[in-house]
Amino acid sequence: MKLDRCFPRGRGRSGARTFLNMVLTVSGLGAAAFGAGNASPVWAATAQDTPAASPVVPAVAALPAVSAATTVPAASAVGQPAEQSVAHTATQAAEPHPLPPGGMGHDRESHRGISATDVTLMKDLEYRTFRWFWDAADPVTGLVPDRYPSDQTQSSVASVGFGLTAYGIGVTRGYVTRPQAVERTLRVLRTMLRLPQNATPMQAGGYHGFFYHFLDHRTGLRFNTDTELSSIDTALLMQGVLFARSFYTQDTVSEREIRDLADTLFNRVDWRWMLRPDNRLSMGWSPEHGFLSNYWEGYSEGMMLYVLGLGASHSALEPVSWQAWLATNDKRWGESYGQTFLNFAPLFGHQYTHAWIDFRGIRDEWNREKGLDYFENSRRAVYAQRSYAQHNPGRWQDYGSDIWGLTASDGPADTVRHEGGQERHFMAYSARGVGRDYTLDDGTLAPTAAGGSVAFAPEIAIRALRAMKDKYGMRIYGQYGFVDAFNPSYHDDGQKNFWADNTYLGIDQGPILLMIENWRSGLVWNTMKRNPVIRQGLLRAGFTGGWLGNAAHDGGKTPVTGQHARLSAPTAGNHA
Repeated sequence: MKLDRCFPRGRGRSGARTFLNMVLTVSGLGAAAFGAGNASPVWAATAQDTPAASPVVPAVAALPAVSAATTVPAASAVGQPAEQSVAHTATQAAEPHPLPPGGMGHDRESHRGISATDVTLMKDLEYRTFRWFWDAADPVTGLVPDRYPSDQTQSSVASVGFGLTAYGIGVTRGYVTRPQAVERTLRVLRTMLRLPQNATPMQAGGYHGFFYHFLDHRTGLRFNTDTELSSIDTALLMQGVLFARSFYTQDTVSEREIRDLADTLFNRVDWRWMLRPDNRLSMGWSPEHGFLSNYWEGYSEGMMLYVLGLGASHSALEPVSWQAWLATNDKRWGESYGQTFLNFAPLFGHQYTHAWIDFRGIRDEWNREKGLDYFENSRRAVYAQRSYAQHNPGRWQDYGSDIWGLTASDGPADTVRHEGGQERHFMAYSARGVGRDYTLDDGTLAPTAAGGSVAFAPEIAIRALRAMKDKYGMRIYGQYGFVDAFNPSYHDDGQKNFWADNTYLGIDQGPILLMIENWRSGLVWNTMKRNPVIRQGLLRAGFTGGWLGNAAHDGGKTPVTGQHARLSAPTAGNHA
C-alpha cells in the first residue's frame, strides 16, 4: 500500500519505520489493528450546470473559510433546509445490485434515483473542489500544494497530477476558459520538465524520470532529505500528464506544446530502473538509502503503476510484472461485512486508479476467474464500509447507514483520552480502513471516502455526503467543499464541539472532483480511453472486453501504431 497514506504524513522513511513499529489496539473493537492562483478565472455557469432560465450568481468566493470554532447552522451551506435527523440503523447493508454488462450510464441516465436536490449538491461540491486546485497552485511554478490553506510549504506531485486533470474538468464545466486552462497546464508542464534529474541529495526534482514525493513549491526541488523519490506519486502525476496529452487536441501552438511536453515527461520515466529482480516495482528510492525495501504487491492503488509501465514505449515493463502484482490477490479475496471482494482496508486504494481508468466491463485473467471486474470490486468495498458503520462495533459517535467513510486522512491527534466513559486511542494522519487485511478506526470520518466513491455507488455515496453536510454544516463544508476529515467522537477538553479539520489535502480533493465528473459525464474516463498508453497497458496486462473490444491478448507483441507510435522519443535533457 502507499507509504505516505499509511504512515505519518510526508515523513518518508522515518515515518515508515514509525508506523511499522506501531501496534494499535483500537478501543471498542477488542482486536489489534495495524497495517503494514494567480490568474483570475471566469466563473461562468454553463448550460450543463445551470438551468437556462435562472442563471446562478457565483457566491462561493464570498463564503467564509472553515473554522473549527464555527457553530453548526440549522440549514445547509447552499441554503437547503437541513434534514431533521439522520437514520442510524444496525441492520446489514443490502447487497449492491450488480451493474449491467455495459456498466452504468452517464449524465442524465446516471442521475436516475438521485433527487434534484442531491444533483445540485454534487454540482456545488464539484465546483468548490475545482476551486481548491485553481486557487491553491503556486502563481509562478503552477505546482499544487500537498495541503491548503496551511503553513506547510511543500508541493505534492500527486496533487499536481490531480490538478492537471482538474483544469480539463474546469474547461468542460465552464469554470475557466480553455485559454486559461491551457496557460495553467503549460506552466505546470514546463516547470516539471526543466527540473534537474540527478542523484544529488538536494539539487534535483527527480531522477530517472521519477519525481520526489514532495517538492519546494517555489523551486521545484526536493523538499527535504526525508522525502523519497516516489514511484506511486510519479504515477499519479503521470496520470494527469496523460490526461492533458489527450484532452488538449486542438491544432494550436499552445496545445501542440502541451502534447509535446507531456510526451517528453512520460517517455523519460525509466520504469525498469525501479523494477526489482522479482518483477515487482519498488515503492521508491533516495540518494541516502537507495531503493526502499517496500514494494508494490497486492491490490491497491499500485495497479496504476503497472498499467503505465506496461503501456510505455520506453523502458516498458513486461506482462510478468502484472502477474507478480496479482500474486497475493487470493489472500485478500474474501468476505467482509456482507460483501465478497478483493480487500484493501482504506477506500483510497479502491479509488485512485479508477479515477482515471474505467474498469467497467473489462477483465484480466484474475477477474475472469472470479466473475467480476475491478469496478464492481470497488463498488462492493464501498458497501462493506457502509455496513461496517451500520454495525459500528467500536460504538463511535454518529456512525450509521448515512454517516460512514474510512480512508487515509488527517485526524485529531495521537493521544489516548476518555470520551463517553471509555478510554479511546485517537490518531493524527493515518490510513484508517476496514477489511480482511486490517481494521483501523478511531471515529474519524473522511468525506473523500464517500466523495471518491460517487461513481461506484451513487445511491449510497451521495446520501452520505448529503447527510454529513446537513448534520455538521459549515463545520465541515466551506469554500472548497468538505474539509479533509472530522471526528464526532473527539472533543477538546471542556468543549462541546467535535474535532473538525481546517484544511484540505490535494490527494483527497482529487478523487472527489474526478469521480463526481465521471459519474456526471464520464469525462476523465473517456479522455483516458483515447490515450494509447492506457489502452496498451491494459491489453498487455491481459484485459479484454468492454470498451477495449474483443481484441485477443497476444502477450504484448502487437506493434504499437497510430498515436502511440508518434509519441516522441525520450530525450536526455538533464536526466542523469
